[in-house]
Amino acid sequence: MADHTLERLIRDALAEDIGPGDLTTSLLIPEGLEAEAEVVARAPMTLSGLAVFGEVYRLLDPRVQVSLLRKDSDRATAGEAVVSLKGPAAPILTGERTALNFLGRLSGIATLTRAYVDAIAGHKARILDTRKTAPGLRFLEKQAVAHGGGLNHRLALFDGILIKDNHIAAVGGIRKAIELARANFRQKIEIEVDNTAQLEEALECEADIILLDNMDPLALRDAFMRAEAFYSPGTRLSLLEASGGITLDNVADVAASGVDFISVGAITHSAPVADLGLDFRTEPRKP
Repeated sequence: MADHTLERLIRDALAEDIGPGDLTTSLLIPEGLEAEAEVVARAPMTLSGLAVFGEVYRLLDPRVQVSLLRKDSDRATAGEAVVSLKGPAAPILTGERTALNFLGRLSGIATLTRAYVDAIAGHKARILDTRKTAPGLRFLEKQAVAHGGGLNHRLALFDGILIKDNHIAAVGGIRKAIELARANFRQKIEIEVDNTAQLEEALECEADIILLDNMDPLALRDAFMRAEAFYSPGTRLSLLEASGGITLDNVADVAASGVDFISVGAITHSAPVADLGLDFRTEPRKP
């Protein structure tokens, strides 16, 4: 994400929360009051969004000194301080919720991604994200997936070919769809299939990646064996991606089927917000 794009996103978030002014802080906090604060992880988590947290305060009031005590992708323990702040009390309080919203959401995505990655440890499959992201936050959310150990699928419609069921229906079949794409595009082409006949056709067309949609682990294993048998041993051309209905309960079984990738929309659209809090004090901590 370009610096100016991130800045605009943060300024919009601050404007949304502050509007014409922070009524509570302006009425209660005296001018010149100095404070310190720490952001503390309330539960174990994988961190993401620390740099964004610091940028919130830089844009709100650069007098607030933000020190990042950990880095994105680090695992934090419950009770651990991950950021410290020092400076005027008023902007520390005013920016608290916006900064924590970014950090909590992104760390939540990184934490859930890490859980999926850990669940398939020992298998060759890699966890992928999808385009099921919050509008305006896609780059940051995909960055959080990477911080959690996952891989990024295409960022958006402009940077990759993924032929889905409605594309296939619109042009009249898998072979036609792949031919049209390949005639005008020289990079990898991915196509979605949901049954054996479609899989066989995609293999015949040598699709670079075949997305196996909503198949259970047994069906995925069968698809993998068919793909292996289709080519000479050790020369499989089409990579296989499982998608749809993937949960933490079944992801290990999906990985054991032999697929190369597992795409999980839930790691972005359903990740719980990580529990972080800002502990505020107006007197410096005693040694």
